[in-house]
Amino acid sequence: MKKVNTKDVAAEPRVSPGGKFGSFEQGVSVALGREPASTDLLKRQPFDVAIRRVIAGRSVCPYHAHTIQWEFYHVLSGTGVARDQDGATPIGPGDAFVFAPHEAHQLTADPGGDLVLYIVADNSLGDACHYPDSKKWSVSIPQRALVRSEPLDYYDGEE
Repeated sequence: MKKVNTKDVAAEPRVSPGGKFGSFEQGVSVALGREPASTDLLKRQPFDVAIRRVIAGRSVCPYHAHTIQWEFYHVLSGTGVARDQDGATPIGPGDAFVFAPHEAHQLTADPGGDLVLYIVADNSLGDACHYPDSKKWSVSIPQRALVRSEPLDYYDGEE
């Protein structure tokens, strides 16, 4: 058995150039040996687990929908909103929710404080993402590549 304590897992910053998107991610499954770029399912593992601290007033990432990936969220602390096709729903400590494939979503922390989330995503090979606001696609092969008719930056059209 491989074991880690989440207090020992480094929080990696993920901040967009314009500052609209900002969070710190603790890659729990990576700390447990997951190799994200591998196509070997034993090395890739069947799910991805992370703790994400979203910076006050910022979003985790652009509004997007996966083609085959499921994502489960559990709010550990803080408040914010979960945007989906029906609008914005307030979220807070103890709230748990899931987004199925093709359900566009985005999580944003309220301006008054950080939002901390526990995230579990199935780790399917061949997932792609559609970004409705910027009309682009992300294609994983197995690394993420963003395309329209040529390669794009991840935040292109988002800030």
